[in-house]
Amino acid sequence: MSPASLTRRLRLGLPRRMFAQVLLMQVAIAAGVAVLATGLFLAPLSDQLDDQAMRRALSIAQTTAAQPRIAEDLVRTPATADGPVQREAERIRAATRAEYVVVMDRRGVRWSHPTAREIGRPVSTDPGRALAGHEVMQIDDGTLGRTARGKVPLRDGDGRIVGAVSVGIAYDNVRARLLHAIPGLFAYAGGALAVGALAAWLISRRLQRQTRDLAFSDISALLAEREAMLHGIREGVVALDRTGRIRLLNDEARRLLGLGDEAVGRSLDEALGTGRTADVLAGRVTGTDLLTVRGQRVLVANRMPTDDGGAVATLRDRTELEQLGRELDSTHGLIDALRAQDHEHANRMHTLLGLLELEMYDDAVEYVGEVVGDHRSTAEEVAGKIQDPLLAALLVGKATVAAERGVALRLSERTGLPDRLVDPQGLVTVVGNLVDNAVDAVAGTAHARVEVELRAEGRAATLTVRDTGPGIPVEQRELIFTEGWSTKRRPAHRERGIGLSLVRRLAERQGGTARVGEAAGGGAEFTVVLPEALTGPEPALSTQGDARTGAEEESR
Repeated sequence: MSPASLTRRLRLGLPRRMFAQVLLMQVAIAAGVAVLATGLFLAPLSDQLDDQAMRRALSIAQTTAAQPRIAEDLVRTPATADGPVQREAERIRAATRAEYVVVMDRRGVRWSHPTAREIGRPVSTDPGRALAGHEVMQIDDGTLGRTARGKVPLRDGDGRIVGAVSVGIAYDNVRARLLHAIPGLFAYAGGALAVGALAAWLISRRLQRQTRDLAFSDISALLAEREAMLHGIREGVVALDRTGRIRLLNDEARRLLGLGDEAVGRSLDEALGTGRTADVLAGRVTGTDLLTVRGQRVLVANRMPTDDGGAVATLRDRTELEQLGRELDSTHGLIDALRAQDHEHANRMHTLLGLLELEMYDDAVEYVGEVVGDHRSTAEEVAGKIQDPLLAALLVGKATVAAERGVALRLSERTGLPDRLVDPQGLVTVVGNLVDNAVDAVAGTAHARVEVELRAEGRAATLTVRDTGPGIPVEQRELIFTEGWSTKRRPAHRERGIGLSLVRRLAERQGGTARVGEAAGGGAEFTVVLPEALTGPEPALSTQGDARTGAEEESR
């Protein structure tokens, strides 16, 4: 059989179900632990039994040597098989079940022995240490085989050493005790193995229910698919544990929230800071498709609790859609303005045609000059005070749209902004949102007017937008900067309550502020301060600008 086919057969012999694999592994571990514990217990048991046997033999020898009659009989009587020393030694041997009790004189000649013919002969092992006054414990071989021995000196009444006592316990008895203990050890090991197997079965059953009886390969494949799915989708996913700490962030969530690996394991307030985004993800704000602003991004969040007490939140980037919605609003406004201008232009053409037919040529020339002059003066006023082309074009367009809605959009006399903005696009967003809100607030009211003021002081820029509308109640002046809050009816294509939130975020990103108060004469007054809005020192453009403006006035 080839190695490949053998390996294939071995693989086929292993169970695929995780329940069976875990059970087999845990039973094998329990069996290994039981065998190891039994071996570790048996290894020192033999030495312990040897030590106990030697101490027992020494104790018997000490008790025998402590009897004064044995020392006296050793000195007074000869070494015979029926002598008093032999009788007393045999009595002690029978009482203690020792293998032998040997009493010897100083020459090492036996005066007692279980075998009578050995009496009178020298001992088979060296008695030197015992006769020298030392107590001895040892395992040794003698005439009666391998024994555990204890030897002590034998002293007379005056304390002089007259001989020695040697007691032996048969080594077979020690081995028998060891073998007798083994079945009990195996019984305990078997019981422990049975308990371990039962515990392994219970754990495996629990794992089977929790993993739905999937194989390890299936779980590995699911994990790989989950990783690929989480990091491949274009939607942010944030997983939270039951304490509200972040346990998972996919690539899109890291990008949208501006977080890195250090955020994993931290709470939302620690990772994101206090604010609406943390409140939405933590579930402190409830609902579906909740809007929040993170940096310059408009996000839509949804939160779903999990069975373990945690939650999974999803994030979608609505920034581009929000921008498209605003562009659509602007386009609709421009279309309405162009439609109105077309109607007004037709009326003006009819008026001009009537003047010409009536041969009122001077009146016709004057009429055309007035019409053209109004539009030109507005554009020239904006271009003279706002040097940045993007911002100037925005205000010209807003003025046209506002005029068609019956709103007068004017620049303050104090307006003056050079062409050295750090973030022109950001300021365009701020001005556009504030002007749109102001025009919406005053449209349809009597004497509707919106005033825009842009001033530069060093590197700082201050934007103020005033209107003649109903104003903002004091209790709502902070609430209007909250994401998702609005007093206007929600349009079909996008959410409300984002513009002012973006204004404040853009201001705070540059270290500035955005606030609202009451304008002089009523209405609302929005003020945005940007401390680092301009680059470098202010160039000497005012004289040139005044000269250019004067030349243009002369040309007119």
